[in-house]
Amino acid sequence: MAKKPSSKLTKRQQEVYDLISELIHRRGYGPTVREIADEFNIASPNGVVCHLNALVRKGLIRRDANKARAIELTGQPATLPNDKDVRQRGLLFAGVVSAGFTNHAFELDERVDFDQMFHGQNLFVLRVKGDSMIEAHIADGDFVICRSCRTAEKGEMVVALNDENEATLKYWHPERNRIRLQPANSSMAPIYVKRATVRGVVVGVVRNRV
Repeated sequence: MAKKPSSKLTKRQQEVYDLISELIHRRGYGPTVREIADEFNIASPNGVVCHLNALVRKGLIRRDANKARAIELTGQPATLPNDKDVRQRGLLFAGVVSAGFTNHAFELDERVDFDQMFHGQNLFVLRVKGDSMIEAHIADGDFVICRSCRTAEKGEMVVALNDENEATLKYWHPERNRIRLQPANSSMAPIYVKRATVRGVVVGVVRNRV
């Protein structure tokens, strides 16, 4: 059953907000203007921008107009959760993150129940693929718990996306004219990119050992 729009939102503003919220919680990042336009058959990108600006003014989202996917929830819900939402357990399982870049992250719609160790609306889980972080005691098949965010301190372990929306798990080292994504494996070279976007900072590891 579709959510009823909040009294302070128009029907279309509520629909756009619901789409943003769903995608952020399901895959870890929000939609582009084009994705919103395609979802609701809005002919002009300006029409989408008007709805986004209204949501910003009403305090429901934050947006960086210079970045395609830089839409964040403020944490203030547009509608109250229903009973099913309240009862849902576990953290969002966002997919698999590779030792190198991969397009497999942020695609799955499952949940992993680590509630006794971690909980929070802004957390998600990724399963690690590869051994680039082995010297940080993170091996193939382990799970990393990430706090969803767009910024990181130098040296923090992050999930980062490149311009092709490929994800990798590495240490974050911005440099003068590039970003160094440093593996924790002395046999592997760093990855250097001109641009990359932080999608989450690692806050915990759950080891998957047989």
